[in-house]
Amino acid sequence: MKRDMRAQPIRTRLFYTILFAWLLMPLPAAAYLDPTTGSMLISAIVGLFASLVLAIKTYWYRIKAFFKPKASKSDVDDGVA
Repeated sequence: MKRDMRAQPIRTRLFYTILFAWLLMPLPAAAYLDPTTGSMLISAIVGLFASLVLAIKTYWYRIKAFFKPKASKSDVDDGVA
């Protein structure tokens, strides 16, 4: 009996595809998130926002100077009349 040589790679590829999909399946989790978790997440987000505002406030003039266009030499008054 003659074997079909093209069938073997397809079977191997199918096996690895099924194995990969099976490994990616999530396992059931027995987890419980109590109501305190929600307020903990909210306080973390508020704290992050407050930190960002404080950092921007601290470096405001540097940020402003970074985006301000530079004055050319013709725009600068040298005081000579």
